[in-house]
Amino acid sequence: MPAKNLFVLDTNVILYDYNCLESFANDDVVIPITVLEELDQFKKGHSQINYNARQFVRILDGFVGDKLVTRGATTGNGKGKLKIITNHQNEPKVRESFSDSKPDHRILSVAYHLTENEKKRNVVLISKDINLRLKAKSLGIVAMDYSTDRIKDIENLYPGKQTVENFPDTIIDALYQSENGLALETVDLPSLIPNEYLILKNYQKSALAFYNSAEDQVQRVEKQSAYGINPRNAEQSFALHALMNPDVQLVTISGKAGTGKTLLALASALEMRRRYQQIYLARPIVPLSNRDLGFLPGDIEAKIDPYMQPLFDNLAVIKNRYGERDPEYKRISDMIAQNKLVISPLAYIRGRSLERIFFIVDEAQNLTPHEVKTIITRAGEGTKVVFTGDPYQIDTPYLDAQSNGLTFLIDRMKGQKLYAHVNLEKGERSKLAELASDLL
Repeated sequence: MPAKNLFVLDTNVILYDYNCLESFANDDVVIPITVLEELDQFKKGHSQINYNARQFVRILDGFVGDKLVTRGATTGNGKGKLKIITNHQNEPKVRESFSDSKPDHRILSVAYHLTENEKKRNVVLISKDINLRLKAKSLGIVAMDYSTDRIKDIENLYPGKQTVENFPDTIIDALYQSENGLALETVDLPSLIPNEYLILKNYQKSALAFYNSAEDQVQRVEKQSAYGINPRNAEQSFALHALMNPDVQLVTISGKAGTGKTLLALASALEMRRRYQQIYLARPIVPLSNRDLGFLPGDIEAKIDPYMQPLFDNLAVIKNRYGERDPEYKRISDMIAQNKLVISPLAYIRGRSLERIFFIVDEAQNLTPHEVKTIITRAGEGTKVVFTGDPYQIDTPYLDAQSNGLTFLIDRMKGQKLYAHVNLEKGERSKLAELASDLL
């Protein structure tokens, strides 16, 4: 039997995915003691990384006795071993190259020692820190990203729609005349994905449609408004259709800044309010410029408000469509007062069961695939979950366009009958915002 691989884990891998040991089930895994020391600093808190730190420590606690530190403990029948290394943190070669004693360099020392002393095995440092991987490679250590959920072909990510040129006049006319839609075989289109949207056009006519896989029909999409918000382009019409389609329980809306992702989702929720007990808007708190919550003045509500303000801004846009005496204007204030419309950080949903809730998750590109899965698996009967975001506008250091939760969700859910996706392409905030988004 060939020798098993030997993987050395960095702290950020565990904070990204507390269940990461499952990804190395058939190989041996080493955890430097420095990693446990760093995890200890993350155990307190309400964010996802704090939860991941606590969960991983509980997993370690499940191993019996002192085997983890002495000879290693097996992770299962026929699987690899897990071992914690408490020494080899100050290898001379590492100290020569990187003089200061940082946790990263102590992890490097363990990886370097194993590389030098386990010649018959493939020793690999797994880290989501690009700088640490570069340092490792400078010492001759093989280093890789933790990329179990990475999307390979980001350029061909499912857009949720397709445009069909030179489409026959007769079928477009039949689509407008039909009340229920046209059978798929009569439309003569290539294989379609459930809930895929279509722009059918020729030099004279055009129609917006979608594929209803439950009825096996191509049906026309009519332009509709939602709580005073009217679509300004075909993609926004598709988004409103998906958001207000009761048969679609999971929706993703992607697009650059200013395309109307959050506004359309919130307006649709208000329009469909009678179907749900509560509208819940949430977004992950991602501090910018290292201004973490603990460093901001005020109580917890004052600390959170700056992160939630974009959601309140979208709500104000909808309210301003009406006069202060209009019932639609007053209804929004009443819903907030009665806790029917809630705007909150995403971390506060932990432990909740989401029954008959229209749940909007904004800035979903800052979530990991595991976090997205955690959110969706909380959905109970009658709940609709909507994720909005820009896969290319990442604010967290260990995610990118290919590994974030929104991209992962779009790629994995494509083709499911309960799911619809729309990518918004044209900015509608203003000409200035569109120009800046394209050029800067």
